[in-house]
Amino acid sequence: MIENFVRDFARLIVSHPDKIVVKRQNIDENFDEIVIYAHKNDAGKLIGKEGRMINALKTVIGGCKAKDGISYRVNVQVIEESKG
Repeated sequence: MIENFVRDFARLIVSHPDKIVVKRQNIDENFDEIVIYAHKNDAGKLIGKEGRMINALKTVIGGCKAKDGISYRVNVQVIEESKG
């Protein structure tokens, strides 16, 4: 559920929505990491000026802790383009 929200949110912001991939990894019992993989030109859009966009996303996701008891860390990573 969280992954779908993050993916849909990210696709609304970026120039290359087809490149957005969101993965969730369990770190421990009550802590998960959500990684947004994006095109190199879109990483800055997801982070935003002074980190405002990613912090807003973290705030919204933080509200999910009240429902499922899991804390989330959100990171943006650039998709490495393969040269071929």
